[in-house]
Amino acid sequence: MSNPQPLSEAEWKVMKIVWERKSCAARDVYQTAAETEGWAPSTVKTLLRRLVEKGHLKTTQVGNSFLYRPARPALKSLFSAADSLLDNALDGTVGPLLAYMAKKSSMTAEELAELRELLDQMAPPSEDEA
Repeated sequence: MSNPQPLSEAEWKVMKIVWERKSCAARDVYQTAAETEGWAPSTVKTLLRRLVEKGHLKTTQVGNSFLYRPARPALKSLFSAADSLLDNALDGTVGPLLAYMAKKSSMTAEELAELRELLDQMAPPSEDEA
């Protein structure tokens, strides 16, 4: 599936576990989710099933258990979520939204320099340059 359905908050949490491990057994996800979220195995099983149905996870059966792996990289999923957010932004809210996201994030000096360069490239020419 090239454009999987959006993720719920709980599904993002499960995906983070799988992305961090690259490939893992269902019991690994249960254990981590129990420690971090206090979730029961049945809750995690439901979320894993939904993520497979939505196209975010792929499975391989090994004996009586399943190995789960991401269907696409984390960054690609984040880009899709950002596209959806921007598609739903009201006129005049994109700038404040991006500023808010920049303030809330912790970027490295390299990431900040890359962002500055991008903003400089996007800026309309000043009257002196036109």
